[in-house]
Amino acid sequence: MPLDENIFAVAFLIATPVLHAADTIPSAQAKDHIGETAAVCGRIADARYQENGSHVTFLNFDGPYPDHTFTAFLPAENRAKLGTPEKDHNGREICVSGKIQEYHGKPEIVLTDPQQIKAEAK
Repeated sequence: MPLDENIFAVAFLIATPVLHAADTIPSAQAKDHIGETAAVCGRIADARYQENGSHVTFLNFDGPYPDHTFTAFLPAENRAKLGTPEKDHNGREICVSGKIQEYHGKPEIVLTDPQQIKAEAK
């Protein structure tokens, strides 16, 4: 294989996982993608910070709790890195990326890094 073809092959192999990780899923369809790593996009309909007790944050998509379709969950230990997403993103269209998990019958992504939240491009 000539050098140019080798470089192309290596670049393709490196880029393939990145392209796969960039798959976007509408928040209402996240339940069909449990176990996958993707970006889930939709409107934050209900955002809550548990000021007393656990100090966790919930960003609920498409409807208020318990009628939401998907949750971006921010554990207390990661709040300092992500600021106040319940204020910054409530009512907005955003995408959150990570591994989609199931929690109490609903899909969610746990937020650990600010790079996981992006404003949805229109």
